[in-house]
Amino acid sequence: MRHDDSYRGGENFDLRQMLLCGRRMQLNERIDLFTQFLSDLSEGGHFLHMRCIGSAADRSVKVADPQTGREREMLMFGSNNYLGLANHPYVRERVIKALREYGTGIGGPPLLNGYTKLHRELEERLAALKGAEDALVFSSGYGANVGLITGLVQTHDVVVSDAFSHASFCDGVKMSGARAISFPHNDVGRLAAILRTLEEDRTKHDVYVGVEGVYSMDGDLAPLVEIQNLCTRYGAVLIVDDAHGTGVMGAMGKGTAEHFHIHGTIDVTMGTFSKTFAGTGGFVAASKPIVNYLRFFARSYMFSASLPPQIVAAVLAGLDVIEAEPDRLEALRANIAYAGNGLRKIGFDLEPQSGIIPLVVPVGSSLRDMARRFHEAGIFINSIEYPAVPISQQRFRISLMATHTKEDIDRLLEVVANVWRAETVHSSKKGNHSLIAAA
Repeated sequence: MRHDDSYRGGENFDLRQMLLCGRRMQLNERIDLFTQFLSDLSEGGHFLHMRCIGSAADRSVKVADPQTGREREMLMFGSNNYLGLANHPYVRERVIKALREYGTGIGGPPLLNGYTKLHRELEERLAALKGAEDALVFSSGYGANVGLITGLVQTHDVVVSDAFSHASFCDGVKMSGARAISFPHNDVGRLAAILRTLEEDRTKHDVYVGVEGVYSMDGDLAPLVEIQNLCTRYGAVLIVDDAHGTGVMGAMGKGTAEHFHIHGTIDVTMGTFSKTFAGTGGFVAASKPIVNYLRFFARSYMFSASLPPQIVAAVLAGLDVIEAEPDRLEALRANIAYAGNGLRKIGFDLEPQSGIIPLVVPVGSSLRDMARRFHEAGIFINSIEYPAVPISQQRFRISLMATHTKEDIDRLLEVVANVWRAETVHSSKKGNHSLIAAA
């Protein structure tokens, strides 16, 4: 996730900009300002974060209305539960079995008492999934990225990463103290130029290149073949964050590397269990020496309690389902194509490459008013606003699942058209152009 520090004004962002601009404020002042900010959002019907869900994660969910507290059914287009594994009968059965056998938790880190045969089985399965020699499991995806970077990278090294890299990766680089260089999103030419300049001092440091297989905000893919070729040419270590690609990309769901026919050749792959596997946790897959090294030098691995056995069992069951039910991946891809075609008919210029479809809202529109209209229409969709993205790139992010029906997607398309039409009428009164034409 990223933000644009050049922002100079807009819809209700005065407080955020004040808090981000570096002005010195005491804790009480900051808390009071933010408390008032949240109160204003709530009074305006704009506070749609932390909506309370009262049912299992599925294509439709029960959601408590933030204003009235009344619970109602909504179509879920905001979950990364891409294959619908969160409520799969087989997954639930395996979780219950693990709960009965292992209890609710372990009470320790993996290097001490927190390593069960389930954990080892999962590591072996993940290594096979990614075509790597070994893997290790972290208690969160954030911890996996932070532990990976701080464990491998030293202060005299250089990390070159895509400008759209996830916050967890960026935080890991900051913690490592290494020199950080970013290149414009998916700009292979700029990456090549950077690596060329670093080649002169190659003996003084290691160079790491960090990209994502599928980018979480745009749903587009990294050009992995070209990037891998550059890393090979200049002796850089390639790290691929495949959080949104694992289970979704490739002929068998093995990830973005499989999609590009370079499966098993990535130096280091990171992934999470909070997307396709609809759980929590993360992993790193690499050569056995790198994995063994990280077990002792990744602090977020060494000093965090292990994942509960039932979570591990859920991921193992998810891997079973991916192998046994390839029709789920086919259904997801059919839904992606169907939704993309429908959105193009409405007037959006896009070609979805993954389960994430961004609907960018032109500057001048009221993202929060539009979000409220989606909610009132029974569509659960995530609105992404500044500073998570630049002010010109505020958006709604559609997340599709294999379990969505065509009727679900038709309803989504209908509401998208209605919301955009209503905002166009509102914007035209302010002299703005059609939002769909500008989308």
